[in-house]
Amino acid sequence: MRIIAGRFRGRPLVSFKADHIRPTTDRIKESIFNKLQGELEGARVLDLFSGTGNLSCESISRGAAEVVAVELHRKSIAIIRQNLELLEIENEVQVMEQDVLKFLRTYSGEPFGLIFADPPFTEKLADRVLEALSKSRVIGAQTLIVIESSSHELVRESYSGLSRQDERDYGDKRVSYWLSLAAPEPSADNQASADNQASADNQASADSQASADNQASADNQASGDQE
Repeated sequence: MRIIAGRFRGRPLVSFKADHIRPTTDRIKESIFNKLQGELEGARVLDLFSGTGNLSCESISRGAAEVVAVELHRKSIAIIRQNLELLEIENEVQVMEQDVLKFLRTYSGEPFGLIFADPPFTEKLADRVLEALSKSRVIGAQTLIVIESSSHELVRESYSGLSRQDERDYGDKRVSYWLSLAAPEPSADNQASADNQASADNQASADSQASADNQASADNQASGDQE
């Protein structure tokens, strides 16, 4: 694997031995990024099932402002970190060791402009991932989604709030491109997460105020004693 274009053009990524990883080939990666010309500069990118960090590194090389890479497998996490260290971009890619579907359910931050998803072929997760994406706050209006799947697995014609823009087959691999039409309404999980955070913030504020009041009371008492 290598970086195809941008500031790290031609730089090789680390070699590895891991049966659980089937990284995007340079041929398919080049085809994807050629189609995304103009989308990377300054973008916030989400790389789901990041694997080796191949797409994360290519995105940074081509001008992405920030990448969040989500991966659960420990060996993959180690490879991602090696690639980030190799290119000295550890501060530009945030690595999340987490289950992707759980991440999509609970995310409550700012939406991303571009999302890559390359779920394991053997698990045939593309349909579930697209369904989860359609309900997740990772997408906003006009978020572009690029998902890789087996050409033989289920990918529906449509998902709520997503419009399929293109689809291309490369042997047994299919790459489809989707555009979000609008940001989804907050899910119950996301709303609960936001409510919990607000409650925690309010409690912290109340505790701080109580501490300040107690200190003021103690100071006043001490002043009275001195008199």
